This record gives sequence, C-alpha cells and structure tokens, in this order.
Amino acid sequence: MLASWMNLKVYLSFSYFQLSEEVQTLGLTCEVIDMKEYDPDDRLADECTSRSVCVFIVATYTDGQPTENAEWFCKWLEEASTDFRYGNTYLKGLRYAVFGLGNSVYVGHYNTVGKNVDKWLWMLSGVRIMTRGEGDCNVVKSRNGSVQADFEAWKVKFLNRLQNLVKGDKKSCSGNCKNGGSCKNKRKDGHGQEEEEDAVTRQNDGSEVMDGRLLSHGWCLKAKSKEEGQMVKLSKLNGVKKVEDEGERREMITPALREALTKQGYKLIGSHSGVKLCRWTKSMLRGRGGCYKHTFYGIESHRCMETTPSLACANKCVFCWRHHTNPVGTEWRWKMDPPEKILQDSLEKHENMIRQFRGVPGVKPERYEEGLAVKHCALSLVGEPIMYPEINTFLRLLHSHRISSFLVTNAQFPQEIRSLVPVTQLYVSVDASTKDSLKKIDRPLFKDFWPRFQDSLRALGEKRQRTVYRLTLVKAWNVEEMQAYSELIALGQPDFIEVKGVTYCGESSASSLTMANVPWHQEVVAFVQQLADMLPQYEIACEHEHSNCLLIAHTKFKVDGEWWTWIDYERFQELVQVHEDSGGQQSFSALDYVAKTPRWALFGAEEQGFDPNDTRFQRRNKTKDISGC
Repeated sequence: MLASWMNLKVYLSFSYFQLSEEVQTLGLTCEVIDMKEYDPDDRLADECTSRSVCVFIVATYTDGQPTENAEWFCKWLEEASTDFRYGNTYLKGLRYAVFGLGNSVYVGHYNTVGKNVDKWLWMLSGVRIMTRGEGDCNVVKSRNGSVQADFEAWKVKFLNRLQNLVKGDKKSCSGNCKNGGSCKNKRKDGHGQEEEEDAVTRQNDGSEVMDGRLLSHGWCLKAKSKEEGQMVKLSKLNGVKKVEDEGERREMITPALREALTKQGYKLIGSHSGVKLCRWTKSMLRGRGGCYKHTFYGIESHRCMETTPSLACANKCVFCWRHHTNPVGTEWRWKMDPPEKILQDSLEKHENMIRQFRGVPGVKPERYEEGLAVKHCALSLVGEPIMYPEINTFLRLLHSHRISSFLVTNAQFPQEIRSLVPVTQLYVSVDASTKDSLKKIDRPLFKDFWPRFQDSLRALGEKRQRTVYRLTLVKAWNVEEMQAYSELIALGQPDFIEVKGVTYCGESSASSLTMANVPWHQEVVAFVQQLADMLPQYEIACEHEHSNCLLIAHTKFKVDGEWWTWIDYERFQELVQVHEDSGGQQSFSALDYVAKTPRWALFGAEEQGFDPNDTRFQRRNKTKDISGC
C-alpha cells in the first residue's frame, strides 16, 4: 500500500498546523518543519527519493519579500535554480504543492513568494501534484471571502489529491485542461487559476523549449535579447581610450542586461560594475572547505569578495561561465563611475550578502563575524577589469583598506599591464598556446589579438610582484599543445602556473562545449606532470582536487626543500604602503611577502588540497561534480 511508506512534510512560514492533523487522519505520517530550521542544501535532494510529498506554505511580506524565517530557504532555492552546478534535474522526483499567502491590495507584490517558490522548484524538475493555491487577505477580492476560507478551500482539494495519490494516481495536476473540456480548477471568469504558471506542464500549448526546459510566456526566463549579447562597435585605436565628451557616452548596463545579470545573482553597482558571492565563500562560512586560492596561497575564502569594475570584455570565450550576457568591446566607450563609489558599494553589497547567513544552519559563528570584514578581493568575476580607466585608483583604494588584490586579465591589453600599480597577485589567462587555437577558444575581438597576447605575456614578465599564468584545459581543444605552452611560459616567466580543467557551464547557444570537453582530474594531473618535465625551473607544488586544479611553481619559491607559495598578506600591505609613500621609488618583489605552504596543500598529500580543519561535504544521491568551480 502506498499509505504504508508515504510521508508528508509541511514547510511552514505561516502557522497552519491543522493541515498536519488532518493529514494524519488519513493514516499518513506528517512532519511540520519551520523553514528556518531546515537546511535545503543538506536535505532537500533527499526528498526526491524518500517518497515524500512536500507542501510549502509561504507568505509574502513587505515589498514582495519572504518572511524572516523563510529568507534563507528562498535565497538558496533561487540561486540553485539558476546555478549550472546543480543542474535542471536536481530535484527530479520531488513531489510538491505550494500555498501562498498575500494581499492583493499590493498589486505589484501579490503572492510573489509563493509564485517564486513554485517556479524555482519547477525549474529544478520538481513535480507539482496540484495547482498552486493562494490566500488573499484582501476580503474584497478573496475568492472565498477571507484568507482563512481560501486556505480551507485549497486544503479540501489538497486532501482529495493526497487520497488519490495514496490510491495510486500518479498523474500530476496542471490546473489546466488539455482537451478543451470543462475544468473544475478554472475560475468563474474563464481563466485557469494559474494559467500562466501551469502552462509549463503542457507541451502542446504553444510554449517554447529552451535549454531542455519547457518555457511559457508568463514568467519563465526569456530568450536572450539582442541587447544582452550586444556588440560594441570595434575601434581602430589600441588600448583603453576615454571618450572626451561625457555627454556622448551611454551606460554599459542596459535595462535588458540589468535584468539578465540580476537573475544570475549579480548585485550590480552603478552603470558598469558588479559583485557576487562565490560558492566557496558560502562553503567556508560553513566549515566545508575553501577554494583553490586558499590551498595554493592561503586566502581566507569566507573573507574574499568577488567583484569587477568592468562587466565588459574583449573576448567571447567558448567556456565563459556567464554565457556571454556581458557586453564586449575593445575600448572604454561608456559612462564611468568613480572608483570610490564602486568600492564602497561593493563592500556594502558583499556585507549584506554575508549578513543573510546569520543563523543559517551550519554556518560557524566565528567565520560569520570574520566574513563581515573583507580581506581579499578577486577581480575576476566577469569581464576585463583592466579595461576600467581608473583601475589603478581602485587598486590603491583596496590596499588602503588593507584588502589584498587578485587581478585577472585576458592578455589583450599589454600597455595597461605595464602601467598597473603593484598587485598582490596578477594573472593572465593563457587559454591556448597557438594563434589558431586561441582564436578558436577565446574568440578575441582585436584583429591583432596574437601580437597583443604575446606582448601581454612579456609585460607580465616585467612585473616584480607575484605573477600567474592561468591555463584552462578544454579536452579535444587545447590539451595537445605541450611544446607551445612551454615556449609561452619561457616568454613571460611567471612565478606560478595554475592548470585547471574547464568547468562545464551548461548548454548555451553561445558555446558548443559539452561534458565530454571536461577533463578528469587524473587527466589534468597527467598534463601537468608532462608540462612540468619540460620546464627546468618549475615543479608541481600544490593540488586542489575538488576544483580539478594544480599549481606549478618556480623553484625560487622552494627553500631548503620546502614550498613557500602562501602569501604573507600583512607584509604585502606594509610593502605596498612604503611603495606608495615613496612615490613608487621603493619597489619590492614576490619573494618579499611569502609564507610557508602547509603540508596538506602540497601535491601528493593525502588531503589532495582539502584543509583538514574543515569537513568535506558530499551531496547525497547526486553524482560527484568533477568539473570543479
């Protein structure tokens, strides 16, 4: 009998405990859980295989926001629904129903939370067992005269549906008839209660299929607009050029682009900048390990802010993890925000995102407090930070706040690299080693992209502070060019070489990559070993297996047989302050601010780069993600 194993879990942000009692009268076990006490990252996937029916009863609060106890659940669900690492089948097998509470007086926000929870669950392949219900506190427009009566009416339908499931009815209810006949779920005015929502469960209703999901015109993600993939007119001028007349400039972030990036979780700043919380920041807040930069260089991942002062880029890389929603161009042609404002807003928005973790299950209180004070800034979020004309001022501001800087450039702006002030660690992306493969993978906009690329590597070699080549391996695209890679390394003589397997970002019309292009960690290790054997002054130093990443380091960082790849961040701040005070006359080198690398971070260690002070977390019932981050 179905009733012998079927559980019903009711997640409440509004107290309707009577539902629990009436479910139990059907002979079913029932558990009432406060969303604040429920960790979706740990438990929600288990509901897909536990034969449970999950009921989400959620209220819409001020300005369309969830109630306080449901904030974290809703935030996690929203991010998971658009995060390629979870995938659009993450909650396949989850059977659910949603009842939302709101007030139709607030037209723009009526039942927003209920609609969103329903939408996000569906986007992750959850199956609704019945049409979403809505309770309206506005007695004038309430379908049943009051919010209590709305709930009672929905509850009757839900219990009937539950009884049918117990009897073996596995058909999901769309709330809309397919055959054109009468439907008991339709409103008196002829419109289905959730016509725009539940059309997504039908494939013959004129909806469109995109990225393997059925999209309806009502609320689903829209196809990429022309503006979202906008091309900026190419200029014959080299480098980053300021437009003289401020009045002629336009804003980089168009309304369509703003909408697309906001949906992806960006916190946009001004007209051309953004900040976003890295998944490793969340992981380290919960004691579940840090990113590869923690393993290789000793950053505190929970205190790292990922941002960019320029969303624009001069490449359209096939593995771009932003699916090319950011603008592209070869010079600065937009209105420009002051660096002080960008940094201030970045810190404020980052801190606000960290504050949302207060009281979240599993978050360590001491790391939460530390996370409120940013110590590192990764200028690698998206786009080309070096395009921002005031990048040097922005870097100085970071250092004045004693925030270390990790700046990534795509090696198309050699003069800007040469003019950079000292950076804690400066990266260039070396995505290919020949002209043809670079054109195929990075798809650069500059016609003279190869000379620019080579000159950027030379410019990097002129820097005295820490420098890094970042190699992204794309299987069947750039993993056979060993000799050419060694020649490029000789050209720029970087301090470090990071070699990482490409991260699969999901299907996209902008790229033909599939999971077949993602190398296994063993394949990355084999590539790195072959490459290191060709470089007489380099050896493999560190490994972060979870990110599918290894570090090759110059042997000058190996002192008396021990690696010193970590960074003494306080010493760097002292040195850069002396440099500034001297007007740039007092310089310093990468070896002046090194720290000893711990044993667990070294290549060949049993931990494979995972900090033993943290606890490794594996999602249950899910295939291991071998693509890294």
